[in-house]
Amino acid sequence: MKINGERLWASLMELAKIGATEKGGVKRLALTDLDKQGRDLVVGWGKQAGMSVTIDQIGNVFMRRDGTNNALPPVMTGSHIDTQPTGGKFDGNYGVLAGLEVVRTLNDLNIKTEAPIEVAFWTNEEGSRFVPVMMGSGVFCGAFSLETAYAARDVDGKSVGDELERIGYKGTQVPGDHPIGAYFETHIEQGPVLEDADKVIGVVPAVMGLSWYDCVVTGMEAHAGPTPMGLRKDALQVSTKIMQEVVAIANRYPPYGRGTVGMVQVFPNSRNVIPGEVKFSIDLRNVNDELLNTMHEEMLAFIDKMRGESGLKISVERVSYYPPCPFHPECVDAVRNATAKLGYSTMDVVSGAGHDAIYAARLAPAGMIFVPCKDGISHNEIEDAKSEHLEAGCNVLLHAMLERAGVV
Repeated sequence: MKINGERLWASLMELAKIGATEKGGVKRLALTDLDKQGRDLVVGWGKQAGMSVTIDQIGNVFMRRDGTNNALPPVMTGSHIDTQPTGGKFDGNYGVLAGLEVVRTLNDLNIKTEAPIEVAFWTNEEGSRFVPVMMGSGVFCGAFSLETAYAARDVDGKSVGDELERIGYKGTQVPGDHPIGAYFETHIEQGPVLEDADKVIGVVPAVMGLSWYDCVVTGMEAHAGPTPMGLRKDALQVSTKIMQEVVAIANRYPPYGRGTVGMVQVFPNSRNVIPGEVKFSIDLRNVNDELLNTMHEEMLAFIDKMRGESGLKISVERVSYYPPCPFHPECVDAVRNATAKLGYSTMDVVSGAGHDAIYAARLAPAGMIFVPCKDGISHNEIEDAKSEHLEAGCNVLLHAMLERAGVV
């Protein structure tokens, strides 16, 4: 039993036309007019497939194919259709349309499931227009309140609540009142591991936890010429030592240790002035709480050491924390079983990126399926994936969902 790969590809390409960019990507930010067009298209496809549609108060959309026992909670799949400003055709969109293709295939083959099948797409997963990231699924699982989400504003001052109302996707169902029996999410890997190993399917046992920090080093700006090296209070030189330690800490805890400094602001940022203040981000990740906490403590200890050695003021604040998310063994096994049944090459891949499945996993057994993407590139207009890999991932999704939902 296999899905229609050509139909899946055609749907992906049709959706990608909404917000298409000159470089072949997609810019379809959450709750914009383009997002409304994308939502309308996908909802229309769901209705054509005989699915009923429910929208909750944060704009999460649930498209349902009834089972023979609708008292059972649905086996759900999904992802998101909002993109980055320089996004690609597959990130998120593949997970939603793979779920739709599962339903279309069940319809084609006249297969009935005991539990209902649902396809969800969640609001503002990317977080590129509104913060926090993974907003819809986060409100759904109670990670933050609906009021907090409604109050979030973009750079133009427009709020989530007003924009949901404007595009017609502020539903009536209370977030979280929608039951889930199990949740699966198919996704391009967004990294190079599967392609490098020449494997078709990534079985995802867990998602890395992450700790984000804002660090500020305060020295004293002074003239670059008259000020001797030994008398300087150079905030940038101290900052670079901390930045190097962030990378060193990650390298001490392989294979899943990650350490990144991705944003740096130097004041006054002048060629012949010794930097007086540097603000930078720190991103630490690992696969379990113990390792992530060890990395956290080592970073704080090194910063304390640098305070003593340099005499400069150094502040560090943790601004975001997502604990590691192990997926449910039964859902992980369902993915393994489906992959083995279909004969695809496979390996385990721990996700380094966040996904809506993290929040779904707080409420129900959950699992993920990865397929390769070209050169591991994502959040980029040149993001690409092979149609045969997308088809394979959808086939695995089909069989994993049927194992959980039951075939009549």
